[in-house]
Amino acid sequence: MNLAMHAAVLDFATLSSRDIDTAPLDRAAPCIVYYDVTPPELLLQRLAGLQVAVINKVRIDAATIAAIPDLKLIALAATGTDNVDLEAARKAGVAVTNIRAYCTASVVQHVFALILGLTQHLKAYEADLKADGWRDSPQFCMLGHPIRELAGKRLGIVGYGVLGGAVAAAARAFGMEVCVARRMASDGSRPERLPLPELLATSDIVSLHCPLNSSTENLIGEPELELMKDDALLINTARGGLIDGDALVRALQGNRLGGAGIDVLRREPPVDGDPLLDVDLDNLIVTPHIAWAAREARQRALEQIAQCIESFAGGGNFGRVV
Repeated sequence: MNLAMHAAVLDFATLSSRDIDTAPLDRAAPCIVYYDVTPPELLLQRLAGLQVAVINKVRIDAATIAAIPDLKLIALAATGTDNVDLEAARKAGVAVTNIRAYCTASVVQHVFALILGLTQHLKAYEADLKADGWRDSPQFCMLGHPIRELAGKRLGIVGYGVLGGAVAAAARAFGMEVCVARRMASDGSRPERLPLPELLATSDIVSLHCPLNSSTENLIGEPELELMKDDALLINTARGGLIDGDALVRALQGNRLGGAGIDVLRREPPVDGDPLLDVDLDNLIVTPHIAWAAREARQRALEQIAQCIESFAGGGNFGRVV
């Protein structure tokens, strides 16, 4: 099948700021078109005549699939597939691929950037400096925000896939103890599994790495936060819907939680606001879904997409989810 004249990337700006090499994708689909952004009103127009659509967060529902009879492959520039109607694609004979394990190092790095930023109280100390606290200090250092060592602390991981496992390995390098939530994994040969309530109650830091679905939405709400230590940290680089944002803000404001590092919100971009953006707290760090976004990770993502297209063109199944 000749795919060269019938491919487009519909939201390239989610993958590149003109800082990655598109050559692998250009070879896989020599006449591919790159659109930085595709608003919903232009989606059908840009899909018309395509055999291959490369998307990251663009939504392709059943009606869209039905309206584009030439479409043969939807290549996701992400691991998650919730923005594509997979059943409709299956019924229409449209293949769907995704990419995996391309951003592991980047996510691990960001998880520990959040953990260290909170543990070292970087926001609070920076605020003290800006208020001339160090200039006016009677001594050479400031000790107003006690710092803890990670060595010997317990990291609880919820979701023990590739990312969770890589975070666990990094935690051990810091001398941390690792435990894993039982409900998110079943391999007893790996680290000890705990019921989620026990993990929350006994961990010094909890890091979420599970998918968002009907059983994990609002996984961490008021009751779960009540279980956590009042000096514990909560880290979320997975999906915003895993946490009840209002409950988290109340816990932070009430000093019932030590801090939170959040890279994902329930709606992105947060055009209607978000409870986590409505407060200014020293023990809350919010970043704009960038844990995955190291340049090297985005380059690997593009290369995997190219592999998916080449495999499909040759009758293979690399990256196939449908």
